Amino acid sequence: MNPQTDWLALSRSILDGAAITRAQALAILNAPDDELLTLVDAAFLLRRHHFGRGVGLHVIRNARSGHCSEDCAYCSQSAAAGTPIARYTLQTADQLVEGARVAHQMQAKRYCIVTGGRGPATTDLATMCEAARRIKAEIPIEICTSLGLLTAAQARELHAAGVDRYNHNLETSAQYYAQICTTHTWSDRLATAQVAKAAGMDLCSGGIIGLGESREDRVELAFALREADADSIPVNLFNPRPNTRLANQPPLGAADALRTLVMFRLVHPNREVRVAGGREQCLGPLQVLALYVADSMFTTGYLTTPGQGYEADVAMITGAGFHVAEVENI
Repeated sequence: MNPQTDWLALSRSILDGAAITRAQALAILNAPDDELLTLVDAAFLLRRHHFGRGVGLHVIRNARSGHCSEDCAYCSQSAAAGTPIARYTLQTADQLVEGARVAHQMQAKRYCIVTGGRGPATTDLATMCEAARRIKAEIPIEICTSLGLLTAAQARELHAAGVDRYNHNLETSAQYYAQICTTHTWSDRLATAQVAKAAGMDLCSGGIIGLGESREDRVELAFALREADADSIPVNLFNPRPNTRLANQPPLGAADALRTLVMFRLVHPNREVRVAGGREQCLGPLQVLALYVADSMFTTGYLTTPGQGYEADVAMITGAGFHVAEVENI
């Protein structure tokens, strides 16, 4: 076998402290389907070493839906989209706290509160901080918020209230980003990622695969996230939404999606890699293979789309010989 495609040897070298190069990452994405299981095995070597067979469960709460001012081409919550979704204003602190209780009952490690919009208004931030303080006082669960673009002062306020992690995806490469959004820039997103880290929160930042980007764009995204020191990398597999600009984008194939997950694992060997939105639709019967690459996943669904359900997720995890990761005392 050509050394460039000796995937297990590459994985072992990473385990020994080497860092994958951009050329090697691109070679993973260009590998033939016949090498797919070898690629998954190479990723599993790293996943098992750093995370064992545990799968961290995350529950996402869409705390405000629709009416977003931004024009992201993929998003059904954008004001520019006409997708038939539920639209509602910001939920109350009581509702957000109750959602955390439900998430804890489902063995979730982390509760992710998300709002559509460019960034949080003063009243939004106050509600989030109140909810975070109450959750930390009552429920043993980690809190992640995703509220759009942040200032440094807003980031410090969230962290002081008890928010453990901030999510702000870079989505795609810097070069491709202007093709999917014009109301803010990729640099704006990176700046928010940086202020979240500077405030003391963990950074959850990933992207969406299948927006029409090139394979080179995927590699650039993975390396940009490494440079940003992302602690958690959610990999969303694009599931086109009706009445958005990308509604007719060809679907991502299962093998292509798995190769991309493998590439993210080898670029981020000891960081949390999450198989996120679109896994059911894009991976289909190969979905269980994602567990050999990713160490965490969302359960119960996503922002505006349902998942296969908590019971089906747990059955898939345990049926494949994995287990729901234990929640540490917080």
